[in-house]
Amino acid sequence: MSDSTVVTNQAEDLVAQVDTGARRPANWQGKFIPIMCFVWAAYQIFIASNLPFTLGVLTGSNFFIIIKSEARFVHLAFAIFLAAMAFPLFKNSPRGHIPWYDWALGLVGAGCCLYLLIFNVGIAERAGLPTTADLTISAIGMIILGISVYRALGLPLVIVASVFVAYVFFGSSPLLPEAVQWKGASFNKAMWHFWMQTEGVFGVALNVSASSIFLFVVFGSILEKAGAGNFFIKIAFALLGHLRGGPAKAAVIASAMSGLYSGSSIANTVTTGTFTIPLMKRTGLSAEKAGAVEVASSTNGQLTPPVMGAAAFLISEFTGVSYQDLIIHALVPALVSYIALVYIVHLEAMKLDLQGLPRPPSSMTLKLKVISFLGGFIGMALLGMAVYYGLGWIKVVAPDAAFSVVVALSAAAYLILLWFASRRPDLVVDDPDAPILELPRPGAVAITGLYYVLPIVILIWCITLERLSPALAAFWAVIAMITVALTQHPIKAFFRGSGDFAGVFRQGVDEWVDGMISGSRNMIGIGVATGAAGIIVGTIALTGAHQVVGEFVEFLAGGQLLVMLLLVAVMSLILGMGLPTTANYIVVSSLMAPVIVALGAKSGLIVPLVAVHLFVFYFGILADDTPPVGLAAFAAAAISGGDPIKTGLQGFAYDIRTALLPFLFLFNTELLLIDVSWAKGIFVFVIAVIAMMLFASATQGYFFVRNRIWESAILLVVAFTLFRPGFWLDMVSPPFESRPGAEVMQIIDRYPAGSDLRVQLQGTDISNPDRVYATTLIIPLGPEKTADQRLGKHGLMIMVDDGQALVEEPLPGSTFASLGRQVDFYGDEPVKLTAILLPRERIFKEVFYIPAVLLLALVVLLQRQRRFVEA
Repeated sequence: MSDSTVVTNQAEDLVAQVDTGARRPANWQGKFIPIMCFVWAAYQIFIASNLPFTLGVLTGSNFFIIIKSEARFVHLAFAIFLAAMAFPLFKNSPRGHIPWYDWALGLVGAGCCLYLLIFNVGIAERAGLPTTADLTISAIGMIILGISVYRALGLPLVIVASVFVAYVFFGSSPLLPEAVQWKGASFNKAMWHFWMQTEGVFGVALNVSASSIFLFVVFGSILEKAGAGNFFIKIAFALLGHLRGGPAKAAVIASAMSGLYSGSSIANTVTTGTFTIPLMKRTGLSAEKAGAVEVASSTNGQLTPPVMGAAAFLISEFTGVSYQDLIIHALVPALVSYIALVYIVHLEAMKLDLQGLPRPPSSMTLKLKVISFLGGFIGMALLGMAVYYGLGWIKVVAPDAAFSVVVALSAAAYLILLWFASRRPDLVVDDPDAPILELPRPGAVAITGLYYVLPIVILIWCITLERLSPALAAFWAVIAMITVALTQHPIKAFFRGSGDFAGVFRQGVDEWVDGMISGSRNMIGIGVATGAAGIIVGTIALTGAHQVVGEFVEFLAGGQLLVMLLLVAVMSLILGMGLPTTANYIVVSSLMAPVIVALGAKSGLIVPLVAVHLFVFYFGILADDTPPVGLAAFAAAAISGGDPIKTGLQGFAYDIRTALLPFLFLFNTELLLIDVSWAKGIFVFVIAVIAMMLFASATQGYFFVRNRIWESAILLVVAFTLFRPGFWLDMVSPPFESRPGAEVMQIIDRYPAGSDLRVQLQGTDISNPDRVYATTLIIPLGPEKTADQRLGKHGLMIMVDDGQALVEEPLPGSTFASLGRQVDFYGDEPVKLTAILLPRERIFKEVFYIPAVLLLALVVLLQRQRRFVEA
């Protein structure tokens, strides 16, 4: 067995322990686990289709029709049962067979979930009045869920969830500081809240896991098993392998393409890193830097639409932003981050004077190469336009037949691409230790696997043009991918005239089955994680724990907005350590997002909720390469042979550019393409790419040549100016003019419909009578005629008395009803509207690009002169 095989097996074993389950029984149980995984995947695809309703109509029975809440129960039952089967309970637990206690825990845990399905009518009738059986099932279910989380994910999430459960029961303890105390809950109330209704374990997170996440994970898994992962690696190397540091640049692009469908940064690291890391080492990168490049690339894959580590659907659900819009918001930061990482790799190659891999000789002149390069971009643009406008035109011309036409066109394109692919030998997985004498030609590689892109095109079409739900779009993408897996080999065999159709069809069936099983094994950890994360969400809903965290952060920050954001970022990093992407996001967003919203409003920072959730999501994801946990860094180090801590530190150094982005899009939401036109969006993207590359140059200490300290400082200032020119404009001309609160009614009367009015409100903090509560509100103004009507629409009533604008408590269920939980409207001091902030007429902020460009030109001129002298 070669060294590379041993290393690969070690890395894959780490992924199995973390993601898919380390138990591999050799007897009949070894077949039982895959069969159950396949059944789970088949069940999820079945309930996502129209078959349950069709069978219900044909049979006249509701047996096959499963509503969303019922799907959650079955989903978690499968996850808990398979966790007991696939993940050993302890390190020394048997891996070659399933012990009796795991059978017992798995079956009892699944039974506790299915109890809610079997007795759902009775549970609904006795809402809030649990029986002894209800409480027993709830308690056992909670315990076994905790054990399942420990098996699949380790201690971190178990500890976090346990702390929240303890807070529910012992929140009134005098041992706790008075500021964090609450009245506490009885055992009956807590168990009913957590297990017997859909606000705890079986809440929103588990619903999204059951309806959307599973299908996307299975889609990606079948895509990988069918050969797309190897194709993406090969095409990346064919395109970039000849450049300076080519293998490292190819690793970034390959991980980016894998990140489109991958749900795990650790699995992404091993999948692409097994091939890329040894090649990076052979071209001159150290073991730690080679591993760090792969870690940074794979971590960024979790930030890349459309899947975003399976958290995209949760972000959409929690923020109320449609999934389609979320993809648009997350696109520019992800692209900017990846482009900057490629540039960082280029700078490392320049510093080490690395060379690329040999490529095939070409008779093309420089002119033809430039034309070919530009033609590739133009071709990709034309393809995108053909998909968007061409398929969009079909939907306009033949709306009723659009789906059938698209299926027919996809089938025709599939056959044509397969015919071209059949003219070339199939791609094989190369040995990373084998010498590469010559890179393949990009065109020759592309033609062998372009048909893998069709299911992705179908997915994008369903989401962007058909505006289908994420679950339904993923369902059709899965069906398309299953079709590819089952038919690609027989059709290519037919075109080649090679015969043996039974053998190649069996190969396709094996790839499909392996993809279904692998997808289910990947979902075990996600399933139990979303259930456990539901405990955290349920606790916050029951106790208001996020307010306690907010007060703690506010105390530490001392009222400084930037310090508050830094604290939230650090806490998100800590909370995210050792957690999978989905659980990571749920934990950090449940605790940290409300803190940013509340404390930001106090400081006058009001940003869209999606920007806040992406902020905490980014820092939670960065925990994957942050020592001392950094599981992705350990996976990369297992392949590279480097030190995992050094690999994690180097990976985090590369990811500083990613850590910068959340701060920037909080203050400049144009980076999320919020309220910008297409033209402005392209301009924002170009400027952001340039700014991030300059930031990378400054932090890496290298531009054209090694930077002097003052040159790095100038590059940082220029990058900051390009990212946020409004900062300098605010210093020259404040963005708002403050008007007395007593003028509120007159100002609202003359404000145009469809605009927003920014006001400052002040009162007594309801949790601390000795403290003033101040915040900023944005009131949307509608077409109503009078100020009272415009305010009444949002449940607000304002009375102007003796030169003061006094605010009544907002009506329950209205836009600003949450103020009643933060401000004391019935105390000695009235709640006042202290000021109205009207936007000023100012010059456009982009004028500050001019001095930034001049400073940049100075650095470029000096460095080019120095480079010429050194040469």
